[in-house]
Amino acid sequence: MERPYIICHMLKSLDGKVTGSFLGMSACANACEIYYDLHKSYKADAFACGRVTMNESFTKGYFPDLSKYEETKELCDYIAKGSYTFFAVSFDRFGKLGWQDSVIHDEDPGYDNAHIIEIVSEQVDKRYLTYLKEIGVSYIFAGNSENIEIEKALIKLKKHFGINTLLLEGGSIINGAFERKGLIDEISLVVPPVVAGDEGYPLFYNGKGLTLEQIEAKEYENSVEVLRYRVAK
Repeated sequence: MERPYIICHMLKSLDGKVTGSFLGMSACANACEIYYDLHKSYKADAFACGRVTMNESFTKGYFPDLSKYEETKELCDYIAKGSYTFFAVSFDRFGKLGWQDSVIHDEDPGYDNAHIIEIVSEQVDKRYLTYLKEIGVSYIFAGNSENIEIEKALIKLKKHFGINTLLLEGGSIINGAFERKGLIDEISLVVPPVVAGDEGYPLFYNGKGLTLEQIEAKEYENSVEVLRYRVAK
């Protein structure tokens, strides 16, 4: 396989939502712990998220003053120097995330010290690329328009970084983009006994539909279920 093996790993409500205030319910506390434990147990080479999820989880709204930087002239992939074995892949086509270091800093060892790779299109601000180089963040181009060519990005991730297994962890929009392109191999779901209601987004935004083969179904304490499926090809 030219690209990494993709496992979409998500926590969702009984009515299929992956975002919303339900995530703050006490009934989700145990489910969140199970989710993070499973994240570590998969021993993937990388995890990937869209811009909104990365901002909410890691960059927290920070963005640098790009007026301090000159434009990068050559639009080629940048592989930062370093001996990295775990990666955080950020699908951020216009370059809107304000990273402050070359690696993730997080109290959870399942995310901490992951080297950051930005996936951008050629529409990105070229000053942003200079900024990423300065702080040691890698970036790769995957698309010459507003949209990211996901499969092209995945092939580069395997070729340049040796990423063989990648956890796709939301949000709904990036999950849906992978699903529509047929780029998901497994789905791993942690399901707490809650209903989200009207708010929030589904597992796959604007998805086209999948046929699945169940690999595992297990119930944990507090009625949390873990469901794992292989995507039928």
